Amino acid sequence: MATITLQNARLIDGTGADPVTDAVVVIDDGKITYAGPASAAPQIDDSATRVDVGGNTVTPGFFDCHVHLSLPGTKGSPIMSAMVPPSYRYFQLLDRLKTTVEAGVTTVRDLMGVDVGVRDAVAHGLIEGPRMLVADKMFSQTGGHADFHIPSGLDGTGLVGGTLIDTVDEARVEARKLLREGVDVLKVASSGGVTSVSDDPDWLGARTDIVAALVEEAHNYGGRKVAAHAIGFLGIQAAIQGGAHSIEHGYALTDELRTEMVQRGQFLVPTLIETLKPDTATPQAVAKSTKWHALAHESIQASVESGIKIAVGTDAGLVPDHGDTLGELGCLVKFGGMTPMQAIVAGTRTSAELCEVDDKLGTLESGKLADVVVVKGDPLADIDSLADHENILLVLKEGRTVGNRGGYAL
Repeated sequence: MATITLQNARLIDGTGADPVTDAVVVIDDGKITYAGPASAAPQIDDSATRVDVGGNTVTPGFFDCHVHLSLPGTKGSPIMSAMVPPSYRYFQLLDRLKTTVEAGVTTVRDLMGVDVGVRDAVAHGLIEGPRMLVADKMFSQTGGHADFHIPSGLDGTGLVGGTLIDTVDEARVEARKLLREGVDVLKVASSGGVTSVSDDPDWLGARTDIVAALVEEAHNYGGRKVAAHAIGFLGIQAAIQGGAHSIEHGYALTDELRTEMVQRGQFLVPTLIETLKPDTATPQAVAKSTKWHALAHESIQASVESGIKIAVGTDAGLVPDHGDTLGELGCLVKFGGMTPMQAIVAGTRTSAELCEVDDKLGTLESGKLADVVVVKGDPLADIDSLADHENILLVLKEGRTVGNRGGYAL
């Protein structure tokens, strides 16, 4: 690949350092070789592709650590998945993947519904999209968040990606099956949920011993991690004390549990953007979402101030649309009290740490992969501008153009 230099840039490198005006980013063979002030930039060969970004801002590629690419967001109903063959649903993924990466999100963690084949198809260049880590299935007990048996007698559990486990031994067996397939992360529901029809977020889902068993299996199969859907207090407590790597949602966190998360080094993925609209997947969800979304707004600032590591995730596909990820940054500022810089770090460096790829992604530093986004204007002055796709001017993934609304010559 030819050397690329992005010039006349305002650099936000993802580390939390002050922005650099009149910056240069040099990309060679898909990796960053320099990111800093133009005055200290290395000599660049005349054969390099030089791109003047017009004083706009350059950031690392962003992460969405909680998506469901198999679900349609506002563009359809999950029920329609039952009306079409599996092959049709795979073609639906193509637009969702493209929309996501063109919105500046170059890495996602899909926490239910997409298998390793989709991940590998993207990795091998067969389809365009963000780099993917996948869980494939979500575990819960019978009657829990992943149980979609409905009163009519129909069972949508497998269709949405649920797997039911009611004992520690069942958890170990089902975990080993998924790990054998090559998933990157295990997902477990330790509380009830908003969307699910048979439970409530206050209810305890997978108990601490089941979470701990999944954590042990994931660790023993290649050092992989567990993400826990946990909204209510009992579920959060079970997830934390069972050793989950990340708490997804975490709305009913208490100060004591926050302290424990910090001590254990666990991450919180608050998915605030999904709380801006009611969850309309089921009539039950509409009623539940009002209560729990309000609690999310009330609790997140205390979680930020406690020092918990906050990563960015959206639940895209469930309530938010695919590609809405960067609206989460504005929510972290509005509800969580973060500065715009802190929110950007959450969506880049901290999210890379959660996904355990911070050695090669998450910041614009020499030697890292060239996942780079050019953003119109200054997102530190207007963090909500990142949510407008028209302001995402250029997206590079490992130095290759995957989005170019700015019409740059590359």
